[in-house]
Amino acid sequence: MRAPLSWLRDFAPFPDDVGVLVAALDSLGLVVEEVEHIGQGLGDVVVARILERGPIEGADRIQKVMVDAGGEPLQIVCGAKNFEVGDRVPLAPVGAVLPGGFEIGRRKMKGVESNGMLCSGTELGLSDDGEGLLLIGEDVIAEPGTALTTALGLSPDVVFDITVEGNRPDAWCIAGIARDLAARLHVPFAIPTPPVPASSGVDVASRATASVESPDLCPRLTVTVMSGITVGPSPEWIARRLTLAGMRPINNVVDASNYVMLELGQPTHPYDLSLLPGPGLMVRRATPGETIETLDGVTRTVGRPGPGLGSTGEDCLICDATGSPVGIAGIMGGASSEISPSTTEVLFEAAYFTPMAIARTSKSVGLRSEASARFERGCDPWVIDRAVDRFCQLLSETVPTLAVADGRLDVQHDVPQPFDLEVPIARVQRQLGVALSGPEMAALIEPIGFACDVSKAGADNGFLTVTVPTNRPDVRRAPFGIDDVIEEIARTFGYANVPRRTPTWPQSGHLTSLQRSRRLVKDVVCGLAASEGWTNTFVSGEMHDRVGLTGPAVRVANPLDAEEPFLRRSLMPGLLQALSYNAARRQGDIRLYEVGVVFSHPGEGAPRVVERSGAGGALTALLPGERELLSVVFALAEDDARTAAQAWQVLADACRLTGVRVANVTGGSSDGAGGAGGAGGGAVPGLHPTRSARLVASASGTVIGTVGEIDPAVAIGFGLTTVSGAGTAARRIGWLEVDLGLLFNEEVVPRRPATSAAISRFPSSDIDLALVVDDAHPADAVAEALGSAAGELLESVSLFDVYRGAGIAEGQRSLAYRLRFCSTDHTLTDDEVGTLRAACIAAAADTFGAVLR
Repeated sequence: MRAPLSWLRDFAPFPDDVGVLVAALDSLGLVVEEVEHIGQGLGDVVVARILERGPIEGADRIQKVMVDAGGEPLQIVCGAKNFEVGDRVPLAPVGAVLPGGFEIGRRKMKGVESNGMLCSGTELGLSDDGEGLLLIGEDVIAEPGTALTTALGLSPDVVFDITVEGNRPDAWCIAGIARDLAARLHVPFAIPTPPVPASSGVDVASRATASVESPDLCPRLTVTVMSGITVGPSPEWIARRLTLAGMRPINNVVDASNYVMLELGQPTHPYDLSLLPGPGLMVRRATPGETIETLDGVTRTVGRPGPGLGSTGEDCLICDATGSPVGIAGIMGGASSEISPSTTEVLFEAAYFTPMAIARTSKSVGLRSEASARFERGCDPWVIDRAVDRFCQLLSETVPTLAVADGRLDVQHDVPQPFDLEVPIARVQRQLGVALSGPEMAALIEPIGFACDVSKAGADNGFLTVTVPTNRPDVRRAPFGIDDVIEEIARTFGYANVPRRTPTWPQSGHLTSLQRSRRLVKDVVCGLAASEGWTNTFVSGEMHDRVGLTGPAVRVANPLDAEEPFLRRSLMPGLLQALSYNAARRQGDIRLYEVGVVFSHPGEGAPRVVERSGAGGALTALLPGERELLSVVFALAEDDARTAAQAWQVLADACRLTGVRVANVTGGSSDGAGGAGGAGGGAVPGLHPTRSARLVASASGTVIGTVGEIDPAVAIGFGLTTVSGAGTAARRIGWLEVDLGLLFNEEVVPRRPATSAAISRFPSSDIDLALVVDDAHPADAVAEALGSAAGELLESVSLFDVYRGAGIAEGQRSLAYRLRFCSTDHTLTDDEVGTLRAACIAAAADTFGAVLR
């Protein structure tokens, strides 16, 4: 927001030191992005009258102009075309230095000498109009040769370009900025009270009506009727201030409305009463698909849901008394009742609209205005009367015949009111780290509009009772509003004034157990020649379908990309897409991994439960389930399911895991989540039905991950193919996925002791067992049964041969295991080893029906 210093001084006697003002504004959170010095460098510019103008031979874009600048006529070469003989314009004579350090010299163009320069508003820094010369109006009395600053009443000014954050609606006006600045600099602040406008002697109810059909969208509506209007240009000082603030002057009626908005923060709108089919205003919801032509000449459709979160299409319209739309409430008026030179009677609307209603409508219709920027942040509903009186005061400067109908139509419903907050003194002191007393806190925030009662502010645990004014909708009610007030105390005290302290901790920083475990897993996978990747958390429904995921997915209400509205349920689609992207660029022989979060729908049975939800935290909410996974794709030339299985063994050894078996995928239905996190059976989505398995914690039966090979159909779907003599086929891609939340939980997956056991000085004994078992029994499960039966003397058990063929029945296979036994205190005897051997054979026979070959 642009704030001229001269305008700020209407409310407080601010000093001339720009550096002090900038530092104070920055400290208050009203960051000054730029300081623009206006009116400097105009001391040499004078008023000149055009005497004659004529062409220059061989020149189409410039002309010769003779001007009277208070002495002998001067010859000037000029390229502008917007003036006539007799007009008065600014002249920068030879030797003058314009704003920006541009010095005027005597020049020749096309052989014609130019003794100065006729100036535009842009060249003088007085306006944004650089298309032609700045014409001095007839209302300005100044003879040729008069200094331009004297003729226009110009005085040097400073404009602060201030960034006002969205949580400071009170500072979206000159008065709000001045209030904060005056409080910081300890100078008196006051908003002048406008005089009561002259009465027309006519009751307002006889000239107009006002009604509100949707009070939830418009809690307050006021209507004022004015007559005796003459539309014309605004006074020079109003036009100048609007220009400095970044708004284009239009006419005295519209300019007065804009001036009030910039000064007090209350948007208003004047309507030509004669152009309203029904003399009055009505506020209502838009009907679906209703159209209205706004002041910018665009026909807009309202009443339809927009792209914003929670936008239901409940747009608010300003209508005449018959219900015909004449404006989009709080955003822009309609073209049908626009102020024109023929306007003589004005219906003046000033209202308070619900902030979210304006914000949603503004986004849905794709239209933002100065008014909507203020309404959607929250205006003060009780500044309306002052704003209307100020409008009348400004308009009366150019319309001496202005008369206002007696009374004001004022429709009120649930209008925001001031409210009290009990702010604990000790809490403020604790959060600021400064021992401010209750009266000191009150002295900080009272100048910016808060009323304080220090009667409860004791020395230790007292309270400061703060009344929050209606111009501060950013301050919430208790309990959250207490922190808002503390923030205001800190802001007005000055963050730079808070004593600096070096934080200390009882111990130096270190990685948490979770961070160390995650880093170990990443290091292991990197050691397997895999590169870390990152894939998008948001995916399309089609990506889930391509890997065979079924069931509900979490849909985002306001996605960044409308084509990717779902939270990912697996890392597989993203990693396969990354492989495909690299393969298309001849970089297909790679291994990729990602550690990321996947989301499950609350309806799938594993939601995150938030017990403090809703108003006051009294409700319970079910949020999407979240799991952190490690997923790896192996796509080197020789990679397949065996590569993934070997990688799992390396990872399990590095993490010292015990009691995790590789369970074949047999029967059942898909769990829809890639297999990790539950003990579901059936094929794993996206994996080969006979070259995949689940990683199961033996003690609890919890599935902690999956290992195997990508289904050929899925690989082809992502364009991951190879070409051979037999034609095109799917690439063989290994896959490993582990739920890190389960992997790092030692209650689910036990660990081997971190300390090494003593090495026995006695010899070990090996026995080999070849057992015939059904194909349905996993080799790991048989090994686990053998280990359990062998007891503490077992050092290791390993599978060294698998045989199918002669002598083995169909549907069975021979599994050959080597078991190593050793004692730490003696050499095992043949009888001891024989007893252990018999126990192992019996366990395999009892559990799996195994037969010794």
